Amino acid sequence: MTLFYKRGLVAIGAALLTSVALTISVHAQETKPVAKVGGKVLTEADVKLADAEIGGDLGQLPEGTKRRVLIEYLIENEVFATAAEGAKLAAGPAYESRIGYWRRRALRDMYFETAVRDAVKDDEAKKFYDEQVKAIKPQEEVQAKHILVEDEAKAKEIVEKLSKGGDFAALAKENSKDPGSKDNGGDLGYFGRGQMVPEFEKAAFELEKGKVSAPVKSSFGFHVIKVEDKRTKAPPTFDQVKDRIKTSMMQQKAQAVGTELRNKAQIEYIDEGVKKMVDDEKAAATKPAAPAPAPDAKKDAAPAKK
Repeated sequence: MTLFYKRGLVAIGAALLTSVALTISVHAQETKPVAKVGGKVLTEADVKLADAEIGGDLGQLPEGTKRRVLIEYLIENEVFATAAEGAKLAAGPAYESRIGYWRRRALRDMYFETAVRDAVKDDEAKKFYDEQVKAIKPQEEVQAKHILVEDEAKAKEIVEKLSKGGDFAALAKENSKDPGSKDNGGDLGYFGRGQMVPEFEKAAFELEKGKVSAPVKSSFGFHVIKVEDKRTKAPPTFDQVKDRIKTSMMQQKAQAVGTELRNKAQIEYIDEGVKKMVDDEKAAATKPAAPAPAPDAKKDAAPAKK
């Protein structure tokens, strides 16, 4: 046996051990108990399933609070299930009907996870992101402050004070009629084109960084504008939008997979009302479009020359 062959066996053995160790670790995590109800052990796997069922309804709860809610939900389920068994409800047509429904639902969810959710990979989402970013044109943004007053004379007075070293923020708090920015020294933050009235936008984007404008008239009154900064707005990073991209891609894939499966299946609508709705929709979809009306010769004729 050559040294190379021995090393190959060692490497294969190490890989197998690693794989087994990971499997055991995942299994141990999923079977880890989180609560007991009358001797019935609730596990991390149960928490995961509960999260899949109701996690989306819990909003932006802190992680610890969300976990508490999920475990309490599992405990309540178990308490009610135990009571139902005690009442001899775990048998009969109604029970079997529900079991059949939830079996189909469980199978549907498992197929969705493997054929749709897990099929959308990060690298596909990144490729889509890169294509979209290439198409985004650079967007210039301005950070500006302003002081809004009612008449031009007052605006000119403020410009004069600023030219002599007056403090913009203090003058804004004292004189500005804009309730949304005056208490913040007139600061409007960063904004792009199309977000301000045209006269204000034109002046702000033409003004050099650090400069103060002459009075600018708009429908709101007279503005004194100071540009604090200019920048090119960067697109969101992949990490910021990855989840939204993957969700959109999953929705598209789910629709494609669902359409393919339905086309392969033999579906017969028996409910008369629903059957009529489906037939009407199919008929409308296959109905040829109505021809365009013939042009009105008199209406479309060129006016006669005098």
